[in-house]
Amino acid sequence: MKTSTLRNAISIALFVAATGTTGLALAQDAGTDATAPGQPPATDAPAPIDIDLPAGPLAAALDALGAQSGLRLDYPPGLVAGRQARAVRGRMSWRAALGRLLQGTDLTYRQDGDTIVVTRRAQERSSPEERASGATTDTSAAPAVSNLATVTVTGTRIRGGTTPSPVVTIGSEQIQQEGFTDLGEVIRSVPQNFNGGQNPGVAVGATSGSGGIANQNVTGGSSLNLRGLGPDATLTLLNGRRLAYGGVVQAVDMSAIPVEAVDRVEIVPDGASAIYGSDAVGGVANVILKPDFAGVTLGTRYGEATDGGLVTREYTATAGTTWTGGGLIATYKDVSADPIYARQRSYTDHMFDPSTLYPGSDLRSGLVSLHQSIADSVELRLDALETRRHQDIYPWNTGLMPYYYRVTPVTTTSFVSPNMEISLAGDWTLSVGGSWGRDKHVQDQSRVGIATGASTTLVRECYCNSSLSYEIGAEGPLFAMPGGDARLAVGAGGRKNEFVQRNYLAATTVIDGEESSRFGYAEVNLPLVGPDSGIAAVRRLDLTAAVRGENYDSFGSVTTPKLGLSYDPGKDVTLKASWGKSFKAPTLLQLHQAQIAELDPASFYGGVAYGPGATVLSVWGGNPDLKAERATTWTVSSALHPEAVPDLEAELTWFNIDYTDRVVQPITDYGQALVNPHDAQFIDYAPTAQQLAQVVGSANAFYNFAGKPYAPGDVVAIMYARYVNVARQRAKGVDLSSSYRFALGPGHLTVRGSATWLDSSQQNAAAQAAYDVAGTLFNPARVKGRIGAVWDRGGFVASAFVNYVSGVTDRVNERKTASFTTFDTTLRYATDDRSGALSGLEFALSAQNLFDRDPPLYVAATPDRPPYDSTNYSAIGRFVSLSVSKHW
Repeated sequence: MKTSTLRNAISIALFVAATGTTGLALAQDAGTDATAPGQPPATDAPAPIDIDLPAGPLAAALDALGAQSGLRLDYPPGLVAGRQARAVRGRMSWRAALGRLLQGTDLTYRQDGDTIVVTRRAQERSSPEERASGATTDTSAAPAVSNLATVTVTGTRIRGGTTPSPVVTIGSEQIQQEGFTDLGEVIRSVPQNFNGGQNPGVAVGATSGSGGIANQNVTGGSSLNLRGLGPDATLTLLNGRRLAYGGVVQAVDMSAIPVEAVDRVEIVPDGASAIYGSDAVGGVANVILKPDFAGVTLGTRYGEATDGGLVTREYTATAGTTWTGGGLIATYKDVSADPIYARQRSYTDHMFDPSTLYPGSDLRSGLVSLHQSIADSVELRLDALETRRHQDIYPWNTGLMPYYYRVTPVTTTSFVSPNMEISLAGDWTLSVGGSWGRDKHVQDQSRVGIATGASTTLVRECYCNSSLSYEIGAEGPLFAMPGGDARLAVGAGGRKNEFVQRNYLAATTVIDGEESSRFGYAEVNLPLVGPDSGIAAVRRLDLTAAVRGENYDSFGSVTTPKLGLSYDPGKDVTLKASWGKSFKAPTLLQLHQAQIAELDPASFYGGVAYGPGATVLSVWGGNPDLKAERATTWTVSSALHPEAVPDLEAELTWFNIDYTDRVVQPITDYGQALVNPHDAQFIDYAPTAQQLAQVVGSANAFYNFAGKPYAPGDVVAIMYARYVNVARQRAKGVDLSSSYRFALGPGHLTVRGSATWLDSSQQNAAAQAAYDVAGTLFNPARVKGRIGAVWDRGGFVASAFVNYVSGVTDRVNERKTASFTTFDTTLRYATDDRSGALSGLEFALSAQNLFDRDPPLYVAATPDRPPYDSTNYSAIGRFVSLSVSKHW
């Protein structure tokens, strides 16, 4: 057996042993580690790595090289503005890749240590101190360069720094190769993410999960929900800036960002309030836009579910250019999709028609991002986004009434973010920036007569969110340490959020709430030991510390610290650990929602043992006395990257979240409230006449849905469903990922897999026993994973993936559903530049859920609920799409 074949076999065996699966990564053309003209001589040849740098602006190529190699790579933007780089792909050292990028230019680079690379003009000379220190450079000195653009790293404010938390990075090429067409599909593929919360596929009945009303589709968008802690407990950023909240539960729609403009998505599944503030309890996601784009690309896509519905028509246009010191990218996207009706699936064709399992939608989205350097010391950037989405939904229909419901909401998301960076002396940088965002959701609900078809508008109101934030910060070195420079980041700023619920029919404002906060932060990175320190079994040791203080005009002040440690005992393993405090401010709906008293038949809440005239009085709404939710988070990870098998990587992470004072609606499954023992403490089963009068008298509004006049003697229970700070929610588990790349036939194959095991529980009062959340109906599954492979040769790429979600248990009858396993595949072909008039063409054929697996079923409590868990499983079935694009 050949040595390479044996090595491949051993590496695959190690990969399977680590994950039990095979997976996918990007495949590139082979390369060599040759020294390019103008490149300084290597003093200690770095290990080869997978390099994939497409042709395009030099600035973008340098940023991508820094991200792929893990280097802190600095350069003056004015020096590289307007320059183009050729494609560099293959397995090589970062030295070889950088030399190829700079070949044929008047540029070279200087290396300080083994982690910092600065590009400079070839005629510049190094200082005597640099030559004495042994730093490799060219033979000319240079005036000080102040503006150093740096690769963004999510999870830290230290320029080019590292974070002690694990980071999941999904690049634009991976998004294309896996057949994803929007960021909603991207985040739903991440094992650490729970697909409940705000997602278009979440159907009626999902509010019975621990997420309550957060588990429903309102805006049609897709929100990130790490660890299943709620869409409001995961922070989402666009180029490092906050977007406006959406709907009523402060979910942020990632799918509003056109994927064509996205360079990569970085997800830190760990508490990050010490860095970013409120909401970063489950973690943070940062959508990083492409810095530059050259040319024009037009594309179209058609797809549909083979079982019927979701016929999708998509048209995209992306254009960009670069000039001296600056660049611009602009995208426009137009997508329409038909709904999936219950009658189109065999397991839901018993439901009333029309009822929808997946909404119809029309989306139009535009984005512009531009940047400009001034005198090599100032960098200006402006990002702007607007997305408008119409939906068509038929929910809550049972056929028991002479009418059915139709909902046709319109959501408009807007975002503008100006930023400025100023380079100062001594490698310090001053940054000033801010963002303004608005999410305007107009909810239109109507009732349509079955016999007549006449439509009556019941609800027309706006859930209007807006946000304004500003921030000033500075970052730079403090002093030299054995492992490099100690660096500090400090800053301060403010934020204001507003939520208005306006009833257009009554011309009244139901909620008008706002909240302001001020904050200050500091973060320090201390490289205690470096590779040149000569300490046995300690190649690198970094300590990081961060603290952030915030003051809210609603509940007061909160301080969140975070400590981290990164340790490399050698070249093959990296160990990381982090501990921190995080928090989430109550949502404005939770604070300001009106107090509502509602009368319903007892049977509506599962009270089948009561007489036909029995009723239940429920009270729900906001609570102005809510305080902040607080969490303590821990992570420990071990990353394997053996030097002897450089194409093999694996990482194992343990996480633990202790989340206290959670703000939730204590009763989530209203259809089972009277018989669910977990809800008993929030129900008074023997209400007095005085208690009934107090509830009705103190409410802002009283609604009678009992079908008869209110009679206190018929009320068998009072249900208290206001928002409260419950005692505790805990989540712990393990994340596992691994990848391996090797040559296969005339091309290259990369296998990659990732999976998560989650154990979470909730305790609604100190005296009450905790109950399981993970692995139960409409809550995160205990096990979720995605594994697959990509093979490429030239312009042809083929990928195949397996998705797995374990079964969930219905707590009412303790029955567990089956697991859900689906297969996805994508074929993609791009013509090369030598194809004449056909150059720049790209074709893609994708199939999701290739074998058309139906979702596992459960017994639904009411006829308007589809009998499957729509937060974990999908009713789309096999979906096939074909796309074509042309680049000029």
